[in-house]
This record gives sequence, C-alpha cells and structure tokens, in this order.
Amino acid sequence: MPREDNRLTDGAPMRPLSCLRCGNQVRVRKSSWQQTSVQWDAQAMLGCPERQAGGRGEGPNGGAFEGCRSLGDTIREAALSGAITVLQE
Repeated sequence: MPREDNRLTDGAPMRPLSCLRCGNQVRVRKSSWQQTSVQWDAQAMLGCPERQAGGRGEGPNGGAFEGCRSLGDTIREAALSGAITVLQE
C-alpha cells in the first residue's frame, strides 16, 4: 500500500487517476495549471507503453523519461472536467 505524502501543507492529497489509454493508475496532484505532481508505482511503470518504449522503463532509446503524453492528456481532461482539483486557478 502506498505511503501517504504528509509533506503537503495545504491539505490537498494525491488522488488516484487511471490513464485513459492504458488504464494504469498513478497518483496525481495539480497545484496549478502549470504544475502537476505524479507518483508512479512499479505496476504503472511496467504497464505504461510510452514509458516502456525505451525497453528499460525509461524514455525512448533508453534516455530519461520525460512523461507520458497519454497520461498528460488524461490529467488535463480530469482537471477540465473537475475530476481532480486544480488548487490555484
């Protein structure tokens, strides 16, 4: 079971969110429209097709993983629909 992140002082916890493309679940928090925090567990890392494109769970060609576009789209849609809260609008 994931440990709750108690470092946040504004009372807004990370929320589970499933990617609309692959269904993997991560924990997400939107502090503003420009800032998003994402926690990946081992299952999500292994199941993300974009993350696995490099073959080692990193980015394409084994480089640094800069983020999943599909998950980014899912987070944006969730924020626009109100499924996750944007703390500072």
